[in-house]
Amino acid sequence: MKILILGAAGQISRMLTERLLNETNSEIVLYARRANSRLKVTSKRVEIISGDFQEKSKLVSAMSGVDVVYLNDMFDISATQMIVSAMDEAGVKRLIGATALGIYDEVPGAFGRWNDAMVGTNIPLFKSTAKVVEESDLDYTLLRLTWLYNQEGNEKYHLTLNGEPFIGAQVTWRRLRR
Repeated sequence: MKILILGAAGQISRMLTERLLNETNSEIVLYARRANSRLKVTSKRVEIISGDFQEKSKLVSAMSGVDVVYLNDMFDISATQMIVSAMDEAGVKRLIGATALGIYDEVPGAFGRWNDAMVGTNIPLFKSTAKVVEESDLDYTLLRLTWLYNQEGNEKYHLTLNGEPFIGAQVTWRRLRR
């Protein structure tokens, strides 16, 4: 499998890259602004590409032979539109996008009110970028990430589908089982 990580210099992307290298045999393409100076990954399975999400030809080239795209940054509607367009042109159909908790108004009660206050005016933007993906012909998963924390050995998670109230308040990483 070949995986493209867009926004590869971000904290979650770096954690994902490390897990993929340690737990899979996948080839990985890391794509980020100024990637060569920001990413220090040395593995024969990794290709590093410096680029911007608005550089369609560079995105299409980075997607060559890719099975799945992980998008770490769904904060810009025009960038999300460009990525979806590049995926269409490259013939890549699988997208996993990291977005924000609350895009479906799925967080009830006091935690929901607190989350809305913390994410604030960005929720409509995240809703707009999610809609770009939802209206595409891509096979997609949108990760509605909560508040990331690092606790060694804590691999608990809850799966909440669109339309269900959200359960839980923290994201940890779990080991992928084959």
